[in-house]
Amino acid sequence: MQFDLFGDALPAPPAAKRGGGRGRGAETPILPAIVPSAQIALAQTLSKNLYLGTSTWSFPGWAGLVYAETAPKVHSGEKSAISASQLSREGLRAYAQHPLLRTVGIDRTFYAPISREAFAEFASQVPPDFSFLCKAPNSITSPFVQGEAGYTTQRNATFLDVDLAMRSFIEPAIAGLGEKAGPLVFQFSPLGREATQTPDEMTGRLLTFLANVRAAAGASPRLAIEVRNRELLTPAFEDGLARVGVHYCVGVHPRMPSAAVQLDAMAAAVARGLVVRWSLNPHTGQDYTGAKEQYAPFNTLVDEDIGTRATLARAAATALARGEKVHMVANNKAEGSSPLTMFKLAEAIAALNLEDPIL
Repeated sequence: MQFDLFGDALPAPPAAKRGGGRGRGAETPILPAIVPSAQIALAQTLSKNLYLGTSTWSFPGWAGLVYAETAPKVHSGEKSAISASQLSREGLRAYAQHPLLRTVGIDRTFYAPISREAFAEFASQVPPDFSFLCKAPNSITSPFVQGEAGYTTQRNATFLDVDLAMRSFIEPAIAGLGEKAGPLVFQFSPLGREATQTPDEMTGRLLTFLANVRAAAGASPRLAIEVRNRELLTPAFEDGLARVGVHYCVGVHPRMPSAAVQLDAMAAAVARGLVVRWSLNPHTGQDYTGAKEQYAPFNTLVDEDIGTRATLARAAATALARGEKVHMVANNKAEGSSPLTMFKLAEAIAALNLEDPIL
């Protein structure tokens, strides 16, 4: 049984096939995994307003989960694993055929803008009911300039630049993705002393920026904000986001309070649609590298976060019962394997749907 396209890729369109013949020009084709009948049946029970997915798609360890275990080489008939680089270029179509994965996070845009044509190439590879979750470039969301070794102390002149946000992110994303554009997320990494010592001042700056972006973009794009400063989770921030029509993105990350605390604190800003990015397991601390070493090759749930899963399932079921759209993506560093995290979350949401309606 076939399900349409889907995936996560580099900002440039997939590279052209290298010449025919034998040798390096004959790459292993990327095929989708065989989807278990139980997952097919599960997908058919879930609301079409539910979009679950991963924050990227270029992991060979997902063989058997998202991609076929092995595939025959075009000319030799040999079996060969698929590389991460090839998955980055060409894996989107195979990823898109899994019925439980209906969204994906385009995280690469956080590091550098991509063109309308690149967004359009992504959109051409996924089915009509697919929805992308895209991150704004950190040239807009960081108050500091990023160097080769990380953020510097140099102030970023384009921090909260509305014109740049429109030109480098929102306009190309909307033009390229069209109706497949899901939440456009402005992720603000830790914002320094202004956020920790004068959170009210930083809240005002963020809300002014978002209000101006909303005015420039119009009413239709789904704009969202994710922060990494718990000091910003105030009633003024909650009310301000609701007022300017911007979603609060629940960021599951050790820097932030639990998902349950965020959902409660930002209730008014998640009431019109739920957006979640499940990034890191609290047990791993704030170390992406350590989590990567612990969880690779990302083909099993190493450290399940049952509490977060239950919280997010309940929040999703509640939002879906109100007729709202729900977008949730997970990183491999959340529990060990983001596809398996999403499969478990889908099961938890479906189980709640069998209970009395959640209102």
